[in-house]
Formats: sequence, C-alpha cells, structure tokens
Amino acid sequence: MDGVIRGKAIRYLKVGLIFFVLFVAVISVGSLVQDKAMRPGEVRGLDFVLMDLDGKRFKLSDFKGKPVLLIFSTTWCTYCRSEIPRFKNIYTRYSPLGLVVVNVDIKEPKARVVRFARQYDLPYRVLLDEGGGVSMAYNILGVPSMILLSPEGRVLCRYCRSTEEVLDNWFQKKR
Repeated sequence: MDGVIRGKAIRYLKVGLIFFVLFVAVISVGSLVQDKAMRPGEVRGLDFVLMDLDGKRFKLSDFKGKPVLLIFSTTWCTYCRSEIPRFKNIYTRYSPLGLVVVNVDIKEPKARVVRFARQYDLPYRVLLDEGGGVSMAYNILGVPSMILLSPEGRVLCRYCRSTEEVLDNWFQKKR
C-alpha cells in the first residue's frame, strides 16, 4: 500500500511541476511581449519614453537618424528662464537643418509646466519627466543642462557651453 501511495504522490508531484513550469513560461513570454512597448517614464539605456504637454508620446529612438538636443530644466530655475532666448535661438537656427530640440522638465506638475511653456512661448516640444527617471539616467546634476545626441544616439556634447559651435561644426561636416 505504501508503494501505491508513494507512486501517486510522485505522479502528482510531476504533474504539479509540469504545470508550474508551464505557468512560469507563460508569465515570462507575456512579460517579454509587454517589455517591447516602453511606457511613459521608462528608460532603457539612453532611450526613453515621456509624454509631452499635449499628451503625446515621445520616444527618443523614434528620432534615430536625426541629431537631438535635450534641454533639462525646471520652471523654478531662474537661470533656466534666462537661457530661454538662447534655447529659442538654437531651435530657430538648427531645427530647419534637422536638429530635434526638446525640453525635459524634471519632476513638476503638468499644469505648472503648461503655464510656463505658454508664458515663455516655447517653440520646441516640452516633455514631462514626472518621476525624474530620465534625468537620473542622463546623470543630470543641475539645470539647465543640455545634452546633444548624434543621429546614432551617441552623446556629442554634455554640459558644453559651446553647443552652437558644436552644432555649427557638425552641420558643416554633413554638407
């Protein structure tokens, strides 16, 4: 009798183990499928997805093949406000040449950022880094901070004071 009970127990254990392995496999495949679509605020390497002020998704890798200037700022930063004319000039001068300019606002409510963007008539896209994950991934230590990315996604310039000079040189080489 002990042998029969032991045999049934082993069969139940095997069946249970098979169901467990199948369950783990289904969960793993499901999470892999979900991971392909990045969610707002998610960062993978230097790629990220954020929402803009119009509620549209911005995924950095969608702009592969174009240089991108990321301007990290906040509404409360006095120096950020004083640099807005420079940022607008960069946008006006280089976006017709293919430069994508985006402002990444760090950890502020959307309503405040919308008011700020309207008040200063920002011509470039403004993204909301509500959780601060993107600014952390790019090691932003102060604002404003500009990071210029090549069309391949490499960092061409980080915290450089001469962004316009770098852009002039880069666009001249591309002609």
